Amino acid sequence: MLLYQWHELGRHWMSPWIQLADANAKIFSNPNSWLSRLPGAERVSAYNELVYRLGKDYEKPEWSIHQVDKDDASIPVVEQEIIRKPFCRLLRFKRYTDDAGSIATLKEEPSVLVVAPLSGHHATLLRDTVRTLLRDHKVYVTDWVDARMVPMSEGEFSLDDYIAYVEEFIRHIGADKLHVISVCQPTVPVLAAVSLMAGRGEKTPRSLVMMGGPIDARHSPTEVNGLATRKPLSWFENNVIHTVPETYPGHGRKVYPGFLQHAGFIAMNPSRHFMSHWDFYSDLVKGDQQDAQSHRQFYDEYNAVLDMPAPYYLQTIRTVFQEFLLPRGKWKVKGELVNPAAIRNTALMSIEGELDDISGLGQTAAAHAMCSGIPKTRHRTLVVEGAGHYGIFSGRRWREKVYPQVRDFIAKYA
Repeated sequence: MLLYQWHELGRHWMSPWIQLADANAKIFSNPNSWLSRLPGAERVSAYNELVYRLGKDYEKPEWSIHQVDKDDASIPVVEQEIIRKPFCRLLRFKRYTDDAGSIATLKEEPSVLVVAPLSGHHATLLRDTVRTLLRDHKVYVTDWVDARMVPMSEGEFSLDDYIAYVEEFIRHIGADKLHVISVCQPTVPVLAAVSLMAGRGEKTPRSLVMMGGPIDARHSPTEVNGLATRKPLSWFENNVIHTVPETYPGHGRKVYPGFLQHAGFIAMNPSRHFMSHWDFYSDLVKGDQQDAQSHRQFYDEYNAVLDMPAPYYLQTIRTVFQEFLLPRGKWKVKGELVNPAAIRNTALMSIEGELDDISGLGQTAAAHAMCSGIPKTRHRTLVVEGAGHYGIFSGRRWREKVYPQVRDFIAKYA
């Protein structure tokens, strides 16, 4: 199938018109331009900016975490690459200070590994999660690489490889001093990784915080779950898997393209996105730059998508959403049985959003019954009232309601 190639051809063909729309938007809004003083100039500018933003390419956003406020002081933060793998970078956001007392405090704070989703968006979607955690923790995060940028010489990447990456990162940081937070999709491979480590007698993290993930997708199935159960695996292989064209380093690689994933995101709630763009146009016409800038910031992140490796995507569909191998106790990773009951020395917290339309209520909390080897006193469940999927790890509700409980849970077992 040549869909990816046709998409690239259309993108290149439209590029001059998109750039023209950007130029028109600026010309008709710049106060130094005589065109901005024409009747209706604000509408012409708003229309052109909307066209530009609907058609432009969205690159991976920067993390842009340069400082964190702590104890009424601003502490500089530096992004460091700790490990580089073909399909992922392990990053640390390191805090710096010249104050001797503050240095001692920072060194004693718990280490947290945030395992970001590999499910369409870039890991920067968790920017608010990471920035908030930096108030009280040493923070590491998995920064997944766009599969179209990985040469074929690096081999394939599957769900089993994802688990191996997580294990390697935990060992590198040091499991005996580490707390792991997984958001959405990685709750499954993270639980698998820690289960396998426990089964081998390895040290496991002090705590696991699992947020809005499909550990047992049979509970409160959502539309996302429904698609996977209605279609056979062959449908996904024949309809959403395509080959990266020659214009990218990963040409020849089989992927689930980001542009198809983005179309799926929009299709889940088209009316909400339509109204969001209409409001953006109206804000520009009215001159409400504050609300317009909020729209830009959200969609700069939301519209930036990556390609997922086909083996990883298809294995995830089969294992998690079709055969439910983890909750059924039948999942083997490279011959090893994934047995969450083997985990004994790790505290477990599950967090779910009351209105989550991606991972339904009960899907994440199902981990508690599987982890029967953990003493009941070390289990914690949290359902966030009024929160959707993104609200449990980003935004005001995350910062004011969820984070304080996550912080206290980690501190209890630190």
